[in-house]
Amino acid sequence: MKILDTALSLNVDDVAASADFAQRHFGFTEAMAADGFVSLAHPDGAPNIVFLRTGLESFEPKSIAGPAGTGMLVAFVVDDLDTEYARIAAAGARVVTEPETEPWGERYCQFADPNGIVWQLVEWVSEP
Repeated sequence: MKILDTALSLNVDDVAASADFAQRHFGFTEAMAADGFVSLAHPDGAPNIVFLRTGLESFEPKSIAGPAGTGMLVAFVVDDLDTEYARIAAAGARVVTEPETEPWGERYCQFADPNGIVWQLVEWVSEP
């Protein structure tokens, strides 16, 4: 199998709010949009993120057409977590977890967008 691209698709009540959050704080740009839908791309090659309005009639399979899953994180590995944390927090994003370091060398922080999607930044400060 040759995978040509990757996208994460998340159902949210307010597509515009999550799209704005991803663009403002994480550097995504709008690739395409329609009523109840927006696809975002990132210049560094991160997976595309698609936001779909909860209950969108065209969503398949209908059995999972509810809001994005509880406990799901959108996580990105970065090379300077503390600088990115300070920038995003100063811009007004809701902080879920301030930077902390796990015993296995993972330093991370978390933010929540207006729909409750948790966005996590990770920096490896030692080999896992």
